[in-house]
Amino acid sequence: MTFLLLKSLHIVAMVCWFAGIFYLPRLFVYHAMSDDRISQERFALMERKLYRGIMNPAMMATWILGLSMVAMNWQGYLSQGWLHAKLTLVVLLTVYHVACGCFRLRLADNPHLKSHVFWRWFNEIPVFILIGVVLLVVIKPF
Repeated sequence: MTFLLLKSLHIVAMVCWFAGIFYLPRLFVYHAMSDDRISQERFALMERKLYRGIMNPAMMATWILGLSMVAMNWQGYLSQGWLHAKLTLVVLLTVYHVACGCFRLRLADNPHLKSHVFWRWFNEIPVFILIGVVLLVVIKPF
């Protein structure tokens, strides 16, 4: 029962994390396209609240709950190759998350740091990570 509760909360945390991961670069698009100072300040505030208030806690909960599940059955899980691949993708997503945080700070000072086209492409990276994670967890290919 405890494992299923952890797993359920892990999925909820992951969904919240991905919601932020998908939305923050979309805010970067709008931020880069804004021309007036009021809009730029509004986007910077929205980005800060999303990153610090939703994305960071959701990322930490995802990691803590996931590692708690592994700890409950570490001998069984650590011998499964799909989990190693999934954890590699989650580490890459965490790097993407940190990059978003760095970009958020730089955009606050320079709203035209990158073009809106760059941010649109940047926003696609976590889609591939999500597809990989879901396929690994469901199919468990190795």
